[in-house]
Amino acid sequence: MNDPDVVIIGAGADGPATASRLAREHGLDVLVLEGGAWHGNEKWPKPHVDAGGTVSTDPDDLDGKLLDEQFTVLEAGANDPTFGYLRVGPADHSRAPWFRNVPQNAFLWQVSAVGGTSTHYFGNHPRGYPYAFDEQPHWPIDYEDLVPYYQLNEAVTSTQQAPMTNKEEVFIEGAEGAGYDRLDTLNVTETGWRPQPNAVEDPPDELNSNFDGSFSWDDGFRGDALAADHFQGGPTPEGAPVREKARKSSNTSWVPRALDTNENESVGNVAIRPNAYVTDIKTDEGAGNLEATGVEFRDTWSGSTVTVEADVTVLAAGCIESPRLWLNSGLPDDGWVGKGLTTHWFDWIVGVYPDDAVEDINGEPNMDPFVGHNSAVRFDKPGVGGMEDIGMSPGLVSFANYLFSQAGYSFDVEVDPDEPWDSRGYVVGEELKRRMADYRNTKALLILTDDLPRQDNGVSLDDTFADEHGAVPEIRWEPHPDDDAKRDELSRIAARIHKEAGAEHVHRCDWPPLFLHMQSSMRMGKVVDENAEAYNVDRLFVGDHSALANGVGGPNPTNSGQALSLRTADRIGELYF
Repeated sequence: MNDPDVVIIGAGADGPATASRLAREHGLDVLVLEGGAWHGNEKWPKPHVDAGGTVSTDPDDLDGKLLDEQFTVLEAGANDPTFGYLRVGPADHSRAPWFRNVPQNAFLWQVSAVGGTSTHYFGNHPRGYPYAFDEQPHWPIDYEDLVPYYQLNEAVTSTQQAPMTNKEEVFIEGAEGAGYDRLDTLNVTETGWRPQPNAVEDPPDELNSNFDGSFSWDDGFRGDALAADHFQGGPTPEGAPVREKARKSSNTSWVPRALDTNENESVGNVAIRPNAYVTDIKTDEGAGNLEATGVEFRDTWSGSTVTVEADVTVLAAGCIESPRLWLNSGLPDDGWVGKGLTTHWFDWIVGVYPDDAVEDINGEPNMDPFVGHNSAVRFDKPGVGGMEDIGMSPGLVSFANYLFSQAGYSFDVEVDPDEPWDSRGYVVGEELKRRMADYRNTKALLILTDDLPRQDNGVSLDDTFADEHGAVPEIRWEPHPDDDAKRDELSRIAARIHKEAGAEHVHRCDWPPLFLHMQSSMRMGKVVDENAEAYNVDRLFVGDHSALANGVGGPNPTNSGQALSLRTADRIGELYF
């Protein structure tokens, strides 16, 4: 595509949704540029070895069996941040990951690929809390404005209530024992528990019995296999076409829908080019503000540079890369570009249960956290945050439960007898072996705090390190005392839920900051206006999670980020075409 109407920077969770909406509803030609690889596309059969093709426009290029070959269920195969196939870095795996400077005890978790970080997420799709939109003075649009876009996004991503397995039954027993009622609304305004809204197709009815058949699409299996492998790759059903994979990450939902526009002569066209890292946003002097005219990108295999002109440019590179590109392009910064980053100030509260406690609840002595969705039930407390029940495979569990902490070694950490947990900090050596021996009856609750935007937190350019794309981003985030108080409150609730369900030991990890749920680094009301157009650069829009004005109250941000991006596509079409 040589003359697009709109160029979008980034094919992660949000960029393909924006592209599809612009082409389908507004008849526009859209070029999407992605810095990372494209898995499951016949034009890139060996995406980490060979340069492959250049651009894809045909939905028939998508191949589900090829995706199966490229995505494994090996834990380190997907998630190793250095050489895993889901990492932040060039597709060429003979080269190192891209360096991002995080000068503190913290972990940054990004994925560069078509589908972005949604390629390894849980599929959780709750909506943001209404109060997080309507009661924030800086948020220029109403929650009701987003509801139609939530509904559209939930239809395309097949969002539905997650199925319950043994570990969820244990959580519900604890939540109800602690006095919390079930919530039956998507627009949450009260405190309680509810099944997790997940962008994962339901499992077939035959899994309710002793199913011993094949999990292959070719043998008729449809929907989710309850294999609990959504986080680490291995999309199911085996052999299914890309668009029929159970978990609707962006590469299996919005990307096929975007490419489908090329088969309809009455709408616009979408082209997606991976391995194309944008290094500069081009501008001209307009009547008042600067005006965006397109981008320059670098082919990450050949090193060649290409300039693309477009009527509108959309930044959808994520909360780290979008401000980095803005600043490296020398665009105006009035103090909020890259700032106000929120990350849900996570913590992780682990319960270990005796066999008889589990059997009393569900009739079986083990809850087996590797069965079912990674997270299928949640707790919400608007104004404070939320939590979600988690089950994963053992390698990830050993790291997340016991080896990621800022508290020090558990044998050295004194626990306040008034707190509801029994231990805190790293667990190592023989104690780690003993705890992991209880793996089948161990599960964690992930705390997601409503941390508010603060100007001291965020992304700036590192003045020491640069790579082939310019100065690298430096990320800093420190919690405010209010954020600490919310995290402590939710952690105490989680511990009580564990104890009410019969846990014999509760462990608080006390995680350091984890940069995974990132929002609001190019926030609406500060960097962009109510249309998501930059205050200081006309025809430049921000179409990703960074435009969110806050962390939407604590719920997982993917549904909100995509809903806002769909709204932004409509605003672009109405304002400029």
